[in-house]
Amino acid sequence: MAEPKRIFALGFFDGVHLGHQALLKECCRLARERNCETAAITFDNHPQALFSDRIPVLLSSVPDRKALLRRYGMDRILVLPVTAEVMSTPWKDFLEDLLDRGAAGFVCGDDFRFGARGEGDAQKLREFCESRALPCRVVSEQVLDGKRISSTRIRGKIEEGNMESATRLLGHPHTLTGRVVHGHRLGRKLGFPTANLLLPPGVATPKFGVYACRAIVDGVAYPAVTNVGTRPTVSGTGITVEPWILDFEGDLYDREILLEFYYFLRPETKFPDLESLRREIRHNGEQTRAYLNALQGEK
Repeated sequence: MAEPKRIFALGFFDGVHLGHQALLKECCRLARERNCETAAITFDNHPQALFSDRIPVLLSSVPDRKALLRRYGMDRILVLPVTAEVMSTPWKDFLEDLLDRGAAGFVCGDDFRFGARGEGDAQKLREFCESRALPCRVVSEQVLDGKRISSTRIRGKIEEGNMESATRLLGHPHTLTGRVVHGHRLGRKLGFPTANLLLPPGVATPKFGVYACRAIVDGVAYPAVTNVGTRPTVSGTGITVEPWILDFEGDLYDREILLEFYYFLRPETKFPDLESLRREIRHNGEQTRAYLNALQGEK
């Protein structure tokens, strides 16, 4: 069976930020003009992983990236492995392979590089498309507050705990999807049962502290007070992501939930006793409700 005709958006799309969204919007526009499906390319790891031990941490895991790409209109997402074979593919062969997968046109950013040694670029893509009578759109870089929107810039905001600035640059909250694992049940003993999430490897860790979040469970959104860090009051060890999901009742163990990070409430603090910690968590719950309600009222 022949592949359906698709317009391919080319990139890595880490975080699927506003710059990426401009490209995806152009892909959707061209697909409507040509009566095609939309498709996006991404990779299972940072391409630098093949050549260096110093790999930049990513804004989004593959599942989060795929969910965001679908949110912004992509019908199909092709996740390519970062292997020596794939990364050494000559740029023209890379495009020929996509033609075999139904490509009927391409969209990329003006700084996109592809193929072996990054020899493919926007100009070569244009020339390739002209030779095949295919449409090609090249999207210029996107700027906010006089600076280029980039994954590196956003990563810095997340690591500072500046989630409001990160959201402005992303065009959506920073997200983290994880599976709930067994913890030490300390939150339950305090009266605030938390879900314990595994932080995906290679993904940026928000600044340690407590955040106003939303948790999405089976498509339903709940306010969530989320601690990222080591739980110093109870002598915790290892980095944990622990949301206390307000208004939710039920067993979350081994279920996948999605967290949206909105606001940094406070740094991690070692409280003198558990009762002081209880009072502060209760206060953080009130802050989270108020923040999300105000945000809802702005829409």
